[in-house]
Amino acid sequence: QVQLVESGGGLVQAGGSLRLSCAASGRTFSTYTMGWFRQAPGKEREFVGAIARRGGSTKYYADSVKGRFTISRDNAKNTVYLQMNSLNPEDTAVYYCAADPYSGQPSSLESYYHYWGQGTQVTVSS
Repeated sequence: QVQLVESGGGLVQAGGSLRLSCAASGRTFSTYTMGWFRQAPGKEREFVGAIARRGGSTKYYADSVKGRFTISRDNAKNTVYLQMNSLNPEDTAVYYCAADPYSGQPSSLESYYHYWGQGTQVTVSS
């Protein structure tokens, strides 16, 4: 069983930045593909981005965040990060990290992710 704990959310003005962190339990973190998703009020949860396991050389982003958000990972710390720049009110959501223990490449499909964090709120004011 893998436990994921997100942190770093908060209130920020439009144009600002935040960095989310997701700390994972266990000794096999480096073998997981990691993803970030978000859910805005009244909307379905949507894919934000994902990073391949081990070195994380392959990354995949939703078009809505491409060029503004960056995913990275530190396997020594069992942590994946989501750096969010140029935030706008449409980025307001609860952000979740998720772990995919099996597939080798990052995916936008929720069904690939077997473990989920509890989420952290990001609010962007105009």
